[in-house]
Amino acid sequence: MKIRSTASAVATTAALALVVSACGGGGGGSKSSSGGSDAAPASQYNAAVTQVVNPSTKTGGTLRMGMPGDFDSVDPGDQYYGYAWNFSRFYTRALTMFKPVPGEEGLQLVGDLAEDLGKPSDGGKTWTYKLREGVKFEDGTPVTSKDVKYAVARSLDKDILPSGPTYFNDWLDTGDYTGPYKMKGKLDDWKGVETPDDRTIVFHLKKPYGGFDYFAMLPQTAPVPEAKDTGSKYKEHPVSTGPYMFKSHELTKRIELVKNPNWDPATDPNRKQLNDSIEVLLGQNEDDLDQRLLSGKIDVKVNSTGVAANARKTVLTDDKVKQYADSALIDRTWFTNINGDVKPFDNIHCRKAVLYAADRSAIQGAYGGPDAGGDVALSLMPPKMTGYQKIDPYGVEANPGGNVEKAKEELAACGQPNGFSTTISFRNERAAEKQTAEALQQSLARVGIKLDVKGYPQGDYFKLYAGKPDFAKKNGLGLIVYGWGADYPEGFGFFQQIVDSRVIRPAGNTNLGVKDPKIDELIDQAAAETDATKRGAIWAAVDKQVMDSAFILPYVWAHGLFYRPPTLKNVFVSQNWGMYEFLTLSTQ
Repeated sequence: MKIRSTASAVATTAALALVVSACGGGGGGSKSSSGGSDAAPASQYNAAVTQVVNPSTKTGGTLRMGMPGDFDSVDPGDQYYGYAWNFSRFYTRALTMFKPVPGEEGLQLVGDLAEDLGKPSDGGKTWTYKLREGVKFEDGTPVTSKDVKYAVARSLDKDILPSGPTYFNDWLDTGDYTGPYKMKGKLDDWKGVETPDDRTIVFHLKKPYGGFDYFAMLPQTAPVPEAKDTGSKYKEHPVSTGPYMFKSHELTKRIELVKNPNWDPATDPNRKQLNDSIEVLLGQNEDDLDQRLLSGKIDVKVNSTGVAANARKTVLTDDKVKQYADSALIDRTWFTNINGDVKPFDNIHCRKAVLYAADRSAIQGAYGGPDAGGDVALSLMPPKMTGYQKIDPYGVEANPGGNVEKAKEELAACGQPNGFSTTISFRNERAAEKQTAEALQQSLARVGIKLDVKGYPQGDYFKLYAGKPDFAKKNGLGLIVYGWGADYPEGFGFFQQIVDSRVIRPAGNTNLGVKDPKIDELIDQAAAETDATKRGAIWAAVDKQVMDSAFILPYVWAHGLFYRPPTLKNVFVSQNWGMYEFLTLSTQ
């Protein structure tokens, strides 16, 4: 992805027109930054990749959504799945946000709860934001900067809220402050975030970072009223600042959002309130859910990968169905972590044996093949990322089915010439991950590596299982099926949370075992580099070092195959989210 400087992210008049168009307003004759019309016919394959399909300003009706499994959380301070961030903007407002428009302009940041992007000072160690006037919580209480400070402060506590990213833990000047749950009454004393008045919030960093506006985009900056915070139970009813609020939340079963009467469109140029309500069915069987989507019984499937294998066949082979589908290249890589805490993967040669033996072409098929699933990955870094340089250290381009002889050489070098046994984990609700685990089970067996395949629920995959180092080690999870999309369109937003060893904590991890001081050093160099070209070259060096250390087996640079029923309005693929932009969708 292209790096967007804070200057280029300032909204222009044309950009604001695009926002209106994407949300269903305005005419259809303007042009998007991608060069196409902002509106496109609904019955055209890939029509929504760069354009708005079925624009409408009509209000009313219910947007019906469904998902396999559950969100990791709907608490804005405790969520990390991209589709959870996408969804949470219905009821939360972070300081900044990506513009909800199609094409490249959807990678630009604008003010959301804040009037504009942050103003840096002290060489990039201090960032100041001014909140918009008139924003209220769902009960009519005015939002103040202290509510934002409290939200950020509570997200620091990874015992109570383990799932969110650790950017604020790692970069804010936290001192000995660990959050309001453990240090009650100490919030005002914490100087890492200051609130000189009700509309001003100032962040103090340990070291300069020019991309802090991306941190301000995180749902962790969405205000939380301290008096209504219930800690780990806050997910049952997050207090809304967006156009919708929770009417009901039957955990693991159903969510219903209704209009927030205290949301004022005059304070929110990025959203509209087109639907009367939004319903989300949770814990659905994925194949059943896909069939309901294809038959129009639901409007949107909530996930970041699109339809699963069985529905994918229908979509790609039936032109009457395919005309309502979109295949989009996204900044995501599907991969498996190789856990160095589980023997014999503490030996680099045993890890390299896996990288040589794996049949990536079989796994590519599990994700839908080259047309819908993505390209065989030669390294971890997706080619769309700024700074990408092609490398192929394991000869994957020539041998996508694996190199058995090289794998056997590595097994001999690690003292396991006859192979060994280990466990591979995956998320139960993700059929492609189960198929990936089974494909690896077959291809690694060719060199004597025997895999015991175990699935775990996606909602707790990182809190309780694969992302909990003690559990993973105790249960011998040597291989952990996974995948990652960039938090934001810059190398730091892709790499840091999955390969920096310093973010590993007791639970809720997204780095599932990469521990290499050389990688950590390169990440620090890139973060401090102000020249974009030089910074991109360092991220390419990170990619190379990740492959050399062999803690990660990448296999597919992802595409998502998404389906939009013909009745769905204001549809387009977000270039940031890599899925349909939820915020603009309606049914009337």
